Amino acid sequence: MNGPLADLADPAEVVSSTRVYEGRVWDVRRDRFRFGGHELERDYVDHTGAVAVLARGEDDRVLLINQYRHPIRSRDWELPAGLLDVAGEEPLAAAQRELAEEADLVAAEWSELLVFATSPGGSDEVIRVYEARGLSPAPERFARSEEEAELLVRWVPLAEAVEAALAGRIRNSILLVAVLAAHARG
Repeated sequence: MNGPLADLADPAEVVSSTRVYEGRVWDVRRDRFRFGGHELERDYVDHTGAVAVLARGEDDRVLLINQYRHPIRSRDWELPAGLLDVAGEEPLAAAQRELAEEADLVAAEWSELLVFATSPGGSDEVIRVYEARGLSPAPERFARSEEEAELLVRWVPLAEAVEAALAGRIRNSILLVAVLAAHARG
């Protein structure tokens, strides 16, 4: 337990794993596993994983999108993001696709900002957030449907996004983690 603070890989032996619910976007899985000399059983959201993009433009502004999210009955501010649901697609390619589809932008420079587990007690979802710079218009504009049909785009100074996060005016977890990480890194 010495050394730099870091999560510890500790894969338990899985005795059985069953999909108990098959959903449109993700499933619920029930695993029986051995841990601490006992067999335990847990249900969790079996998620494909996702990517998000913190697009940084001129004057340290970041691109935010506003989209309706039915589970929270709200239009929340968030980053362009999407599922890793295309077979064989690398996370960076998925991030590039999402930036083009949701913000009609491409970027010349990409770097990984952070990777985090959204709710490790109830989901295996891991999100990889990329920072994109050197932005320009995408060669084509994507047709948007469903909730994305009413998607709004806004450029805000990073400092304003951080202030909104700390004041509790925005609550999308991916946006919160990304803007605070970007602010902390300078």
